[in-house]
Amino acid sequence: MSTRRKFNKEFKNDAVNLLESSNKTATAIAEELGIPRDALCRWRKELNDTTKQAFTGHGTPRDEEIARLKKENAELKMERDILKKAMAIFSKTEK
Repeated sequence: MSTRRKFNKEFKNDAVNLLESSNKTATAIAEELGIPRDALCRWRKELNDTTKQAFTGHGTPRDEEIARLKKENAELKMERDILKKAMAIFSKTEK
């Protein structure tokens, strides 16, 4: 079973720009780039659809926010632990 190939946003934009700026067909350009013709046509449709942002991937803004908050939470916990250790070191009474 083959793995699904993923293309970044820049590649998709470049492929669509090549399609729109050249006199070649979508089939010819797709063959040159080694991608399915249907994918190229879908990318063009997504890019030209002004009602939504193109190539957002599978994530949602909510997922991105949750990931950002989890990262921030981990950083804050690490800072808290460092401060606890520092406080314990500085509050020791000398004998």
